Amino acid sequence: MSRKKPRPLPQELNLPPGGADSHVHLDMGSLAGSLEQVLARSESCGISTLGNVFQGPAAYRQNKDLFTDHEQVFFILGVHPHEARTFNQDMGSEIIEAFKQDHKIKAVGEIGLDFFYDLSSPEVQEKAFRAQLEAARQMDMPVVIHSREAYKKTVEVLTDMGFRDRAVLWHCFGQGAEQAGEILSFGWHISVPGSVTYKKNDALRQAVKIIDPARLLIETDCPFLAPEPYRGKENEPALLGFTALKIAQIMDMDVAELWLKCGDNCRDFFNVS
Repeated sequence: MSRKKPRPLPQELNLPPGGADSHVHLDMGSLAGSLEQVLARSESCGISTLGNVFQGPAAYRQNKDLFTDHEQVFFILGVHPHEARTFNQDMGSEIIEAFKQDHKIKAVGEIGLDFFYDLSSPEVQEKAFRAQLEAARQMDMPVVIHSREAYKKTVEVLTDMGFRDRAVLWHCFGQGAEQAGEILSFGWHISVPGSVTYKKNDALRQAVKIIDPARLLIETDCPFLAPEPYRGKENEPALLGFTALKIAQIMDMDVAELWLKCGDNCRDFFNVS
């Protein structure tokens, strides 16, 4: 009777310090409950920088103090399109005030459009999206984009709002080469998640082939989208190296070189040290 081959441990990738997970939700669920251990594992796997995304001002108020002693974690704050129906002028003002008060908040996000789940109507989503883009423009802050089943409309809104050649990061990119090329042509950055490792995701792997490494970031989007060989498990930053390894193979790059390049790209994009 044969036994399944054990999963490789992420520490066995031996990646150097300097990596960056550009998009995490460490204030969610069991990750928040075991934050110290999660961050210790991420450090042991070469991650020096993490961008924690708060999905609205209430989550920020409730959970920001979890990270008081963790300077490696910076913040991203905005109202997710799923929650667009809750967005109002007071909420927008609260977000702007938080940016003024907290130097750890480095970008507006994740904001955008989600026509897959459609938990808020498309019209309501677009209104909240445009309002937050306007706030980002006024504050001269980067934006982190969520777009699912809404690619054309998302691009239409961004270009209409004057975001060509501004600091825009397309989070959790899952499109093909044509869309990747268009995003890059607008001067934007792309963040690739663990789904690039999935067997049937050839379109994303083809897209990765044309991405300029200077515009590439990587992310876990934890606790979601764990890469192979941990697909189906709860994701965490320590697993980011498996995503880097797959991308390096696709790009025919040394994995440590890619790892450090994406880490530097993240720190440059979000203006963190």
